Amino acid sequence: MKSNNSLTPSYFQFTVFADYGPLRYLFFSLSLLIYVTIISANLVIVLSVCLETSLHQPMYVFICCLCLNSLYGSTGFFPRFLVDLLSDTHFISCPLCFTEMYVTDTYVGYELTLLTVMAYDRFVAICQPLHYHSKMTFRTVLLLLSLAVLYPVWAFGYFFYQASTLPLCGNQLHKIFCTTLSIIKLSCVGTSVINIASQIIAVISVFTPLSFVLYTYLRILLVCRRSSSEFRGKALQTCLPHIVTFGNYCISLFCDFSLSWYKTDEVKTFSIVLSLEFLIIPPIINPLVYGLNLPQIRGVIFGFLRGRKNGLFYIIKITHKHRQKLIRSKSSFNHLMLF
Repeated sequence: MKSNNSLTPSYFQFTVFADYGPLRYLFFSLSLLIYVTIISANLVIVLSVCLETSLHQPMYVFICCLCLNSLYGSTGFFPRFLVDLLSDTHFISCPLCFTEMYVTDTYVGYELTLLTVMAYDRFVAICQPLHYHSKMTFRTVLLLLSLAVLYPVWAFGYFFYQASTLPLCGNQLHKIFCTTLSIIKLSCVGTSVINIASQIIAVISVFTPLSFVLYTYLRILLVCRRSSSEFRGKALQTCLPHIVTFGNYCISLFCDFSLSWYKTDEVKTFSIVLSLEFLIIPPIINPLVYGLNLPQIRGVIFGFLRGRKNGLFYIIKITHKHRQKLIRSKSSFNHLMLF
């Protein structure tokens, strides 16, 4: 960024937070509960996939990466959000704002690309089952994950660079967290080219994956219609939640992006709800829909819990026997001391 302090504020201020009085502690407690739930649920899925060798398959690896992205995005948003709920002033330093901006933007991109890769994996598994193992090799999985990670970095890197180099004539952000577009709107110079480019990339980044996912699941539904009821039930159990959550995510993301170009004072509440929706709902739903909903992952988790329970009972049993042995030894010692 340029060194002129009049054009590069050292901090930004969030203007959408209100003084909720004692209610701030209720909102803080609920937000903290949501954050802990997100961390716990996604961490369970990640550890289950990493520690259980039977889950080292493409579908479960993609689910693990999706849960890792939920941990990544939540950690980039919630700590600062929790501080703002309890604070009377809502300022954020320039470096911290740009860090939060990068994390939240790339989290959104990773969510889109990973869900698209998962749709392709299901398409090959259901529509081309005989070629699945030849197509979804370790090298292919690594290539798909690399593309899923690199594309958001490239797509948002341009706007991140522009936001960090543009001269700014203000420091008030009408959002609950730092975003690239909200900072670009503070620019002292014209940004018509950036606006047009951002709209084009937004349409491509949202509707291209959505179109691909709709196409793959249409093909899957056609295959399921000609298959047995058992196969159809298993396929729909895996695919239907995916298409519903992915469609909802794309629509809410595009609406939030579109509203960012309008005066947020007119749609302040709606804009805040949309921002919270794609930052909070997916990290909660992902472990349930893509993790616990699958019997293989659920079986591993329950098996671990049963093993831990049995191990705990074994430790308690051994401890009880050892204590009884010590009591008998002490009694024998006291009996000998009487003589």
